[in-house]
Amino acid sequence: MKLLRVGTTGAERPALLDAEGVLRDLSGVVPDIDGTLLADDAALGRIRTAAEAGELPVLDADGLRVGPPVARIGKVVCIGLNYHDHAKETGAEPPAEPVIFFKAADTVVGPYDTVLVPRGSVKTDWEVELAVVIGRTARYLGSHEEALAHVAGYAVAHDVSEREFQIERGGTWDKGKNCETFNPLGPWLVTADEVPDPQGLGLKLWVNGELRQDGSTSDQIFPVAEVVRYVSQFMTLYPGDVINTGTPAGVALGMPEPKPFLRAGDVVELEIEGLGRQRQEFKPA
Repeated sequence: MKLLRVGTTGAERPALLDAEGVLRDLSGVVPDIDGTLLADDAALGRIRTAAEAGELPVLDADGLRVGPPVARIGKVVCIGLNYHDHAKETGAEPPAEPVIFFKAADTVVGPYDTVLVPRGSVKTDWEVELAVVIGRTARYLGSHEEALAHVAGYAVAHDVSEREFQIERGGTWDKGKNCETFNPLGPWLVTADEVPDPQGLGLKLWVNGELRQDGSTSDQIFPVAEVVRYVSQFMTLYPGDVINTGTPAGVALGMPEPKPFLRAGDVVELEIEGLGRQRQEFKPA
């Protein structure tokens, strides 16, 4: 299933995109798409039954904002340097273990929402990423099979980053990762049954119409199953939590000088095979 949330910020309603590409209203079946829903097999079953029976009302998608596909996200866990080609382009050694950092849940915005270039920024950068959404509470998972069984679905994430804040201002990466609007998510949460192999997905990103990133999750240093298993050794993952699993080569940081970092007025578009497409206009904070 392709689950999404539509409407004005803070007042989104749950919806489903059916097999014919028609937007359907889920608000009569479930209150929202969040961790509570994703952990409830019976509720997900009601959605499937209603969809298959053609009982869901059609929504007029014209002019309707698409919000983040998951509400009330507890935490956004991010994996750094998780593609061989990205580590190479930035001059970094492939890590021996996954690099973990966090984004605050309030950085998450809709896939077409405006992204704000922070005040004083000169190195705002782009990163298309596969997001994993957790569906069952995960603690100390013991195998890759067990890890994938705890995944509710997948989505497109844009891990926007400010490289000067991240790398040159001391401390941890978090200062360059947590600026407002820095994690567009969506348009859909695609349930795990529709993504049989998360290691076979193409990722692309364009800046002002120019292709900048063109990679595949097959190039991940630590595959999705290992990322989920590994993270669960250090923290409890709850339904609705999100893991951004890293970005392929092609970011501004890895390009020759003068590096083409983002400025207000730029437009970024990104997509992952089968998971949908995003588009953001960048404006000053």
